[in-house]
Amino acid sequence: MLNFEISLPTRMVLGRGVQERAGEFLKKFDATKVLLHYGSDRIKRTGLFDQIAASIAREGISYIELGGVQPNPRLALVREGIALCKREGVDFVLAIGGGSVIDSAKAIAHGTAYDGDVWDFFTYKVPVTKTIGIGTVLTLPAAGSECSMSCVITKEEGWLKRGVNTELNRPLFSLLNPELCTTLPREQVAYGAIDMICHIMERYFTNTPDVQVTDRMAEGVIMAAMEAAKTAYADPTDYEAQAQLMWCSTLAHNNILGVGKEQDWSSHQMEHELSALYDVPHGAGLAVLFPAWMRYVYKHDVRRFAQFANRIFGIVIDPFDLEKTALAGIEALEAFLRGLNLPLKLHELGIGEDRLMEMAQKTKKTNLPAEETVGGFVHLSTQDCYNIFKSAL
Repeated sequence: MLNFEISLPTRMVLGRGVQERAGEFLKKFDATKVLLHYGSDRIKRTGLFDQIAASIAREGISYIELGGVQPNPRLALVREGIALCKREGVDFVLAIGGGSVIDSAKAIAHGTAYDGDVWDFFTYKVPVTKTIGIGTVLTLPAAGSECSMSCVITKEEGWLKRGVNTELNRPLFSLLNPELCTTLPREQVAYGAIDMICHIMERYFTNTPDVQVTDRMAEGVIMAAMEAAKTAYADPTDYEAQAQLMWCSTLAHNNILGVGKEQDWSSHQMEHELSALYDVPHGAGLAVLFPAWMRYVYKHDVRRFAQFANRIFGIVIDPFDLEKTALAGIEALEAFLRGLNLPLKLHELGIGEDRLMEMAQKTKKTNLPAEETVGGFVHLSTQDCYNIFKSAL
């Protein structure tokens, strides 16, 4: 196990009606003027916005609002939010939504406390050193942004999707009411489930030895997420299944399952280029690319893939043919994804091969050696990324 340090300062509150305590928590963290940030007007039609606004008003806190967040949140709206916050003297951003809204809120909070262009953080020109307060009311369990140190934004010019990791990304509080998820379309349940499962698998496939504690924890959360996803997909109104998914989403990406180990993240980086260019749902892209990545790299550590097959899906390990066991595990994962009606090939998303190399080249990150593109478990070149995209057609 590698040395590690972790701090999880986010106050997590899960239960019925917790959104009506938003004002209480904003007051606790000394907010005086709040930006309510959200996606569509659906939160107004359902009454959620009014519940939160009334809670804030009871505490004597003022607020302004900014909607319009799209999946794969856009830099233009982030810049609009920053200008609004600076002009209005906002000192706290409350995100009402899923991962896209929360990531947009994080970027607005950081940019409000910065004199330069917020995109500087996403091109590694400068680190995030200060921010204003961030809180969330979660409506979609998936990205885990409600407690994570990550934030991902898409720049429309060039369609670049980039992320920044910093402890300042962790919200001060997150309010999780599973009732808010019971009206989600089934496809959103499926996209969210594979996103959180892939967050865990990015940490699970590692070169670091002696990580039995995090292995066992990761396996348990993956299995719980799969079980809850099948239940919630069959019946999105199932409160208990949605509660399980909310908690799995948080655990999957707050890094408690990744401490002390080298992590990978190449599948996510490749998917970022896919969803930036084609604007497909992040979960749909991961459903296609993660199994393709697994088939491409499993021979690097066939024992770990056989362990995954055995512990997650109960496949008996064949000590004389570990490759057979490893491949059976990948097939079992694909069967689970098919059970949620998720795509397994790019052509199912309407994507051909004309821009595969463009996506592979854009996967390259500026802070890696010239010959490497991405990946901690296996270091992938641009050609490797192209090969994976090609195999996923």
